[in-house]
Amino acid sequence: DVQLVESGGGSVQAGGSLRLSCAASGYTYSDKCMAWFRQALGKEREVVAAVSSSTGSTYYADSVKGRFTISQDTTKNTLYLQMNELKPEDTAIYYCAADAGVCGTGRWYQRTRYGYWGQGTQVTVS
Repeated sequence: DVQLVESGGGSVQAGGSLRLSCAASGYTYSDKCMAWFRQALGKEREVVAAVSSSTGSTYYADSVKGRFTISQDTTKNTLYLQMNELKPEDTAIYYCAADAGVCGTGRWYQRTRYGYWGQGTQVTVS
């Protein structure tokens, strides 16, 4: 079974930084799209960023461009999200997600394509 386990969440003041990690196991596909989503209280889950494991192509939501960086360590099967210049509106539960195949320009943001999800990690910015 595929397992995604997030870590690294916490509380930080506005302007601060956090780095989230997502350890993946049981995934046999060589090409996969790995993504970070977030869900704030009372709001729908939204995509934050994604990366194609084979090409390294990255994609970002407009709200985080220039502040967040998605990366991967394929030797450790780990996905990262470096979050800088955090704002109170970044407060949410952050989820790691995975799907087979490259992300694709027109598909990377589609929540329904991702079949595997982690349990989430809370990020609070005050």
